[in-house]
Amino acid sequence: MEHTAHNSGYALPSAYLSSTTSSFSDFLRAEAPDLLPSTRSAGMVGSGADLDAPHGTTIVASTFNGGVLIAGDRRATSGNLIATRDMDKVYVTDAYSAVGIAGTAGIALELVRLYTVELAHYEKIEGVSLSLDGKSNKLATMVRGNLDAALAGLAVVPLFVGYDIEATDPKRAGRIVSFDVTGGRYEENAGFHAIGSGSVFAKSALKKLYDPEADQDAAVRAAIESLYDAADDDTATGGPDVARKIYPTVVTITAEHGAVQLPKEETSTIAESVVADRAAQAEWRS
Repeated sequence: MEHTAHNSGYALPSAYLSSTTSSFSDFLRAEAPDLLPSTRSAGMVGSGADLDAPHGTTIVASTFNGGVLIAGDRRATSGNLIATRDMDKVYVTDAYSAVGIAGTAGIALELVRLYTVELAHYEKIEGVSLSLDGKSNKLATMVRGNLDAALAGLAVVPLFVGYDIEATDPKRAGRIVSFDVTGGRYEENAGFHAIGSGSVFAKSALKKLYDPEADQDAAVRAAIESLYDAADDDTATGGPDVARKIYPTVVTITAEHGAVQLPKEETSTIAESVVADRAAQAEWRS
């Protein structure tokens, strides 16, 4: 059966039926600017200091032999209160990339969802995916678009990780890119990085635990240990919650499997092992 605009009594605007741009953000800016995170948050500018919007922290990332991972705790805070204990802050954005978010939770979630659609839209229009540099540059542009809201206290700071399938050395193809609130883009060549309120403690832990030759299992354990250390000193970071069965979110990216979020069963086993080891150390000291 043939379906036409006359059958439904409604015709889509011509812009929806053409491919004048491979950028979904540009398409929204032209056809529905009210759906952009930067536009939606514009009404909050000037009152950001008075809002107790939930904030998400802490995100860590590290490379390992053959890939890269990103992990985040699950706590979001609003002022001195815990807003939620089980927020997901790490997202797979395409086959070989993932993003972790810190900052104002609502805006950050909208930004990462739009970014995921942006990458998928580009691939459908162009027939190929963006290069890793192109992906991180695209995210930098989106962060810069939120600058007015950031100046009002509604900042969003993502952490990007990806696997460069065009890299000459597959063992070193995992890459980490950080950003500032102005959209500045910085490649993290140390092999690890952390953002959020607990980042100082998490990064200090990773300095001692990081091994560029580590396999995936060892790297995941090091990331969870660093989040445990961050939660130990930062009230806005949540550690593994064994009683509620809430554990960090971890995404690994390799050439063989692409970007994969580890199942809860796997992260819970590692997290509970870390908690047990720390408890044993505390008992030994006493």
